[in-house]
This record gives sequence, C-alpha cells and structure tokens, in this order.
Amino acid sequence: MLDCRSFWRAGNYEVNSSLVPSPQGTLESSDFDRARVHPKFLHSNATSHKWAFGAIAELLDNAVDEISNGAKFVKIDKMINPRDNSPLLLVQDDGGGMDPEGIRHCMSLGFSKKNSKTTIGQYGNGFKTSTMRLGADAIVFTRSKRDGYGTQSIGLLSYTFLRRTMKDDIIVPMIDFRGYEKQMQPLLYGSQNDWDDSLSIILEWSPFSLKEELVRQFEDIGSHGTKVLIYNLWMNDSGLLELDFDDDDEDICLRDRSSSEEFSRHKEVVQTHLSHTLRFSLRAYSSILYLRKFTNFEIILRGKPVEQIKITDEMKFREVITYKPQTSLGSEEAVSRTTIGFAKEAPVLGIFGINVYHKNRLIMPFWKVLQEGSSRGRCVVGVIEANFIEPAHDKQDFERTPLFIRLETKLRQVILEYWKNHCHLIGYQVPTPQSGQSKDATKNSHGLQKTSQQKSSVHHPNFSPSAKHGLRVEEKEGEQLIALPALNGSPAMPFVQDRVSGSLMKDASDFGEDHAALNGMDADDQNFDENLSEENLQLFNRCEQLQFRQTELKQTVDGLERELDRVKRKCARLSAELEARRKQRRNPDPVINIP
Repeated sequence: MLDCRSFWRAGNYEVNSSLVPSPQGTLESSDFDRARVHPKFLHSNATSHKWAFGAIAELLDNAVDEISNGAKFVKIDKMINPRDNSPLLLVQDDGGGMDPEGIRHCMSLGFSKKNSKTTIGQYGNGFKTSTMRLGADAIVFTRSKRDGYGTQSIGLLSYTFLRRTMKDDIIVPMIDFRGYEKQMQPLLYGSQNDWDDSLSIILEWSPFSLKEELVRQFEDIGSHGTKVLIYNLWMNDSGLLELDFDDDDEDICLRDRSSSEEFSRHKEVVQTHLSHTLRFSLRAYSSILYLRKFTNFEIILRGKPVEQIKITDEMKFREVITYKPQTSLGSEEAVSRTTIGFAKEAPVLGIFGINVYHKNRLIMPFWKVLQEGSSRGRCVVGVIEANFIEPAHDKQDFERTPLFIRLETKLRQVILEYWKNHCHLIGYQVPTPQSGQSKDATKNSHGLQKTSQQKSSVHHPNFSPSAKHGLRVEEKEGEQLIALPALNGSPAMPFVQDRVSGSLMKDASDFGEDHAALNGMDADDQNFDENLSEENLQLFNRCEQLQFRQTELKQTVDGLERELDRVKRKCARLSAELEARRKQRRNPDPVINIP
C-alpha cells in the first residue's frame, strides 16, 4: 500500500535519479532506444480529472461503446478486497471483450481504434486516466471469442507496484489463456518464463493471491465481456474514502460536498433537484449522462438499474431552435437543435442552465450561460447536442475555441430572447423597452412590426412576430433556424422556421420584404452582438498570446533558477576551498628537522 492515499498528493515523491536505466533492446530494425514513460506520468495524466464522477463516466463510455458489439448492461458496484477487506470499485459489462491484442492496446498510452462518428472515446487514454484517478491500482479481466476460439486475458495496472519496486518505467504485467473454464491453457506471447513472471507479479500485487482465485473471476463474465476492479481507492484530506458507499445502499456518493454548500440555505426541494444532486450522486449524474434513452441497454448501479431522465421532458413551454454554425464539417453533422423552455418547477425554483451534449454524452450539465445573479433567463433550461465542437480530454468541458465562444454568445442571445417573449407565462413582468430609444426609432419599429404582422398573418396565421429573430415559434411545436454570427464580416446563414408536427418549411429568401423588414427591426442589436462576438474573439486570441508568453517566461525563470543554483554551488565550493587555504596559512604544518 502507498504511504500517501490522497490522490492530489500521491505524485509527490522523490525519484532516485542515480538509478541507471536498464539497457533496452532495439525496436525491430531501428537503432534507437524506445521512449520511456516514468510511473509518475500515470498520476500526472490522471489529474486531468478534477471530478471523480468524470472518471467513472469514462468507464461507462467504454461500456456504451460496446453496445455495437452486443453489450446489454454495465454494472457498477462495491466489492471487498479479499486481501485486506477494503472496498474496491467494480465496473463490468457484457460487451465483446478484448482479445490479447486488444487488452495490450487498452493498457497502452494513446492507442485508439475508435474513429466512428458514434463512439465517444477517441484518444485511447480514458481507461488509464479514469482508473488511476479513482484508485492507485486496477486489474482487468476480459474474455473474448475471436476466430472460433475463446481467450481470457488479465492485466494489472498498479501504481503501488511501480512505486514500491522503484521502477523507472511503466510495466504492465499481463497473462493470457486459451479455451474456457477447466480447459484454459496458457497462451504465450513471449517465453514461458515471461508468462510465469507476470503471473507472479499479479498474484503478489493484486487482490488475489492464488491462481485459482484469479481464474474464478471469469465465472460471472459469461462467454464475453470485461470486468475492471479498482482498489486502493483514494482518500480525501480527512483520511476517508472519496467515494461514499455507506450513505445510500443503492448509490455511490461523493463524500466531499463542499462545492454544494451554497445550497444549504435553500429549501429542501432545491437540494433534491437533479441539477444539485448530480454533483455528488452517481445515480443522479448517470441518469442524464446520455441524451437518448437506451432501447436494449441499462446501467446497473449497486444492483438497481438507473432510470434514465430526458431533460426535455422536465420542461414546460418548450421551443426548438435549430441553427447551423459555419464549420468545415458536413451540413448534417454541424446542424444542432436546442430545446429550450422553463423548468417544470418554475417559478418556485430558480433552476437554470444549458445541458450540452457531444455525441450523445453529457459534457456540461446546467451550464450557466448567463450570470448567476441575473434575473433575466431565470428558470430557463435548455438541451443541445453540439457535435461540431470537440470536448476537452476529461469530457467535462469544451476547448475555448472561437467556435465555442460564438456558440456561447448565441446561446446567451437565444435565452434572453426566449425570456423576453415567455417570462409572463410563469408570472414575471414583461421587460419594457429602454427609455433611451428615440421616438423616431420607436415609431419606425412599430411601423415595421405592424407591416410584418399584417403580411405574416396572411401567409402563416399560426405564427406571430418576434421582436428580434423574426417569426415567433408556436409553443412546443415550433422550430426556428438561427445563424451563428459569421467571421470577418462574411454573411450569416439564413434562418428558417417550421412546425415540427407538419411539413411546412420555408426558406428566408421566400419571405421577401417581410424578411428585410424583420431584420431591420433590430439592426442595432445585431451589430452590437456581432461587435461583442468579435471582441470576445480578440480577447480570446490575446489570452492565448499571454498564456504562451507566460509559458516562455516560466521556462526562462526555471532556467535562471537552475543557473543560479549552479552558481551558488560553485561559490560554496570555492568558498570552502578558500577557507581551507586560509586555515592552512594560519596553521602551517610544523617543520621537523632531521639531524
């Protein structure tokens, strides 16, 4: 067991730089030694997960990606380590499993074959970061059937083993078997001695001390599937496990709830709302983790299936807004639909935020696009699947690219527009126009509105004019297309509005004078939004430049500190030599005269 069981301090240990690396063989015909990865990298790599549930979500993603291989469930549960009776975390699925080559790819860094548009994983790094974030050690049991015969493989990723044995390279012992049950025979990918050495390491550092106990772990896997056991789970600063298995027998909770202290003054109903409980309840978080409900797959948490919740069903006065950003992706992949409405608890609860998904996976739950204290946008909840932007490596945020900043600006605009048109439905007063507007502008605006209303009532009697984006959407059935602001002054995409229940769809170019009049109603606001978006992009680029400059300065400071340290050592050595010479002059060796 490690000396320090706190995750955020587990990487603070001295590395014996005096150890001479063992000579490595050549890589096939290459004359170069292979790259070495120090065990410390396992810990530093896992720090990308600030949130423990984010690490569990990555393991769930691996199971969900196995649906295409026949997976019907993924099971998450607590087990007892037979070696020391401590809790360990079980994650098991009945997917296709991994053959010997597959488990070696799984244990490798940065290797991924997941290039499908539907799979969630893409970097080949999720298993390592997630398991090492949850505990110091993980052992994998996987069974697969390929080419008519079955294989079983066991792999051990142990930070404890690497540290306690002072390894300067990441070593992952793995053993493979051919056949099933009593007919299992060792499958060699090296020599018999290598296989025996790997088995010996696994038996010494895993929860199982006997080979029979290892083999017994395949009994509940079936003909194919994967079982991951994470043990030596990390603790918090108080010496308690980060994951709380005792508070709820049907859930796994986070013990540290300091991030939710701000809710302690609210009503009890607020503390039980999904937007709050997902922060510390795995059952709540996993219930909205995937946008579309599974038809033949379920997440089983501590023996009880998780009931999936569709956030759009928790709204009232819904609208669907469709827009297409200007990207290099195909037209179908770039188009995104935002479902927006009031939380069903409105106006009693001030729950608000946009839930952003990527490839069916929740990335940002209840994202506060508007400021927390703003009265505008109160109780407005939304859902969007943004496949046109890439998530960060921990899949809990998006990279702050210009495309993401433009999306944020547009979502803010959409929320404010929805609030202005619908806030009266939940008892709020409709915002009045600003008093600074000139009478002529007001008169012109009313004239345009009246004209557009007369014309739109002839062609589309079910629609009413909106103050900003043209035609107002009919509740729950309406749908409108809004273009994101274009870069460098290029024209924005036209907007389209249709009814979901019917086939009516009309391009903006068909509206003729109506479209021009409606666009002219709020030209000043549109210019303001475009200027604001451009300013955001400039600030973003400036921020990147400053971050790059900061990195350069840090490297310079580090170099100067090393040089200063070297000079100090040299001065100390010269000072010691000088002092020794001074003492020698004060006390010269006595001269002995030999008669």
